[in-house]
Amino acid sequence: MATQVTATATGTAAAHAQRSFSFVQFAIALQTLTIFVQAVSAGLLLTSSYGETLHGVGARVMYAAAMLYVLAAVLAWKPGGGSARPVWHASGFLVLASVQVVLGIAHVPSVHLPLGVLMFGLSVLALARR
Repeated sequence: MATQVTATATGTAAAHAQRSFSFVQFAIALQTLTIFVQAVSAGLLLTSSYGETLHGVGARVMYAAAMLYVLAAVLAWKPGGGSARPVWHASGFLVLASVQVVLGIAHVPSVHLPLGVLMFGLSVLALARR
């Protein structure tokens, strides 16, 4: 009987881990999508009158997606007690997003654009690793 209770408890933990894994995967996919939309809106910034507004709103959404990624990584790590490496990756990405926002507000495209490309590549890499 004790074995059955243990198996049920383990099954519940596995189901919870699967749900958390899916939430992390969703958060990374959302982050990757928002960075891609930022690249598109950067092109619109150069060619249309509404591009600046769209890029500004997109920056807020991208930053929120980066915060969601940190939250998802923490929620996936805490219950299982596994490695904290995904939390560090998500936190590092949030730092990069913060730098990106500051550079965008300061109008420093010589660093802002390459950092955006780097962030997109890192986000795709994180998504592929999941």
